[in-house]
Amino acid sequence: MTDDQKKTLTVFETRVKQLMFLCDTLKAENSSLKEQLSAKEQELQSAYNKIKELNVQYDNLKMAQVISIQHGEIKSAKQKLSKLVREVDRCIALLNE
Repeated sequence: MTDDQKKTLTVFETRVKQLMFLCDTLKAENSSLKEQLSAKEQELQSAYNKIKELNVQYDNLKMAQVISIQHGEIKSAKQKLSKLVREVDRCIALLNE
């Protein structure tokens, strides 16, 4: 083997070792990124579950508030509605004249 061939072989071996090292580095980085992705997916799922739970609690709170309206508030609302109906009737009567 000539000196030129030995030199070429040495350079080739060096580059193969560099590629193998780079491959191992990229594999380790890929593994780390997969672990991070898995952790973020779990965190996201946990956040979705929390949002669902809070929405249920909010709906329950709205329902409880509607149910807890006192009789006086219902009477007041009926009176206001009756007043509005009377005003609409007067306006219709004026339009018909």
